[in-house]
Amino acid sequence: MHHLQCILRTQRSLRWGPLASVSWLLLRTCRAHSSFPGTAPSAEGQQEDGVRKDFSSRLATGPTFQHFLRNASVPQEKLSSPDVEDPPPYLTVDELLGRQRKVYLETYGCQMNVNDTEIAWSILQKSGYLRTSKLQEADVILLVTCSIREKAEQTIWNRLHQLKVLKTKRPRSRVPLKIGILGCMAERLKEEILNREKMVDILAGPDAYRDLPRLLAVAESGQQAANVLLSLDETYADVMPVQTSPSATSAFVSIMRGCDNMCSYCIVPFTRGRERSRPVASILEEVRKLSDQGLKEVTLLGQNVNSFRDNSEVQFNNAVSTNLSRGFSTNYKAKQGGLRFAYLLDQVSRIDPEMRIRFTSPHPKDFPDEVLQLIHERDNICKQIHLPAQSGSSRVLEAMRRGYSREAYVELIHHIRESIPGVSLSSDFIAGFCGETDEDHLQTVSLLQEVQYNMGFLFSYSMRQKTRAYHRLKDDVPEEVKLRRLEELITVFREEATKANKISVGCTQLVLVEGLSKRSPTDLCGRNDGNLKVIFPDVEMEDVTNSGLRVRAQPGDYVLVKITAASSQTLKGRVLCRTTLKDSSAYC
Repeated sequence: MHHLQCILRTQRSLRWGPLASVSWLLLRTCRAHSSFPGTAPSAEGQQEDGVRKDFSSRLATGPTFQHFLRNASVPQEKLSSPDVEDPPPYLTVDELLGRQRKVYLETYGCQMNVNDTEIAWSILQKSGYLRTSKLQEADVILLVTCSIREKAEQTIWNRLHQLKVLKTKRPRSRVPLKIGILGCMAERLKEEILNREKMVDILAGPDAYRDLPRLLAVAESGQQAANVLLSLDETYADVMPVQTSPSATSAFVSIMRGCDNMCSYCIVPFTRGRERSRPVASILEEVRKLSDQGLKEVTLLGQNVNSFRDNSEVQFNNAVSTNLSRGFSTNYKAKQGGLRFAYLLDQVSRIDPEMRIRFTSPHPKDFPDEVLQLIHERDNICKQIHLPAQSGSSRVLEAMRRGYSREAYVELIHHIRESIPGVSLSSDFIAGFCGETDEDHLQTVSLLQEVQYNMGFLFSYSMRQKTRAYHRLKDDVPEEVKLRRLEELITVFREEATKANKISVGCTQLVLVEGLSKRSPTDLCGRNDGNLKVIFPDVEMEDVTNSGLRVRAQPGDYVLVKITAASSQTLKGRVLCRTTLKDSSAYC
């Protein structure tokens, strides 16, 4: 086989990434400077000097090393609109264009999936696709999926059955409807989705969203297309997410992807890959743009957000090792160097003093004192920490490979409350993990009672393939026992959260207004510093920044609310005035 044919076949079998783009550039350049005939037999007895002369002439007119450097470093001539990457050899530029086809996006699962939806849409928008909020208008339907539990996946299977009807009833006068599965479920189930649901046209894993235009172009030919390759470096740092809600007052900013913790129950390392962090500069640029757009709250996102480590700048790759919370350990070797989470949090909080900063989801092991001190000192860093415990039993925590005991976790809770007075705490818990006994369960109940979390996320255990628990442990707690224990945990959590939240009654709190209450058109809804929902009447109030002016609160406004009632999930109160984050410190 000719060398060029080998290259082309190899290109078709590889993911179309930066390396493939460079190799295609080399291939294009070679085509431009040489004919490369399929066969070039030398005549019998051809003179050696003639061969050398022919080779020298071709070499002189061919590309130089500088040519490749220049073409690799300088952007090639771009299409005026839309902006489309250089196509692979089996597609034309026109085939990569969306041609104003309408895309409908549905998001399931965690906040990372919300951010992934915005990234995917940003990429498709640049390729000429349009966004629609009406399912019936869509030419492309993309589901951004979750795979953390069996119930989450079953929701997607059910949704696909509904969409199958829509696809089969599609009028022939319209372009064929394309359906895609994005995110963790695409990564985890791969072949099963393509084989079980023939109506699914494309699969794209969490690290393959840049490939969406190509996948959709391949699907246009009637083939199923998939890219579920995980990456060691993809962070979408150069992709500016497009806000899906124009009226939003807050936004998610992804700062890192993947997870190295390898907890025995968790599928995330297998669906989202290894930890890698965005460069600090790209994060700060995104936060500045969100501030310029008038957004009042940013949540820094990552599967293990406080293990952030930017190694993109050589000068910061020093030998300083990670500072873990006291009594905590990792399942991997200690990591060296890089800009850490405390540095990033400091820099982000300085961009806009009127913008609230949150972060989720952290791991308890990565709370060194410098992070806690920074949260305490900065008014615009919310005094709210999510601290996933998963269980109150040290024996179960060891089986989960969490890297801490109950005692170490409780000590961290005390240390956080001493460092950040009035901090709001939330947590995750799993009921019925492998080998969990009644005594283990009661220890989790007692932890809920001891800590009194303000918010909680509780689930029954759902075994996932590929995890360590799947290969080494036995899912031996009956389903009915799991559900009973989960109900008990929920009941205890609500009782304790109600007690914790009632401490706020009579206090004045700063609330960021989000909009009308879903339950009452005469009430407004917002969130306090601890991320609890606060309901208050939609009435005129004083504006402390404009003496004598009476206003009604709008989404994005900061208002002071005196709390009058509390439950496990909601606070209620009466509004006092409109204010700023800076001025509110005198009242709260």
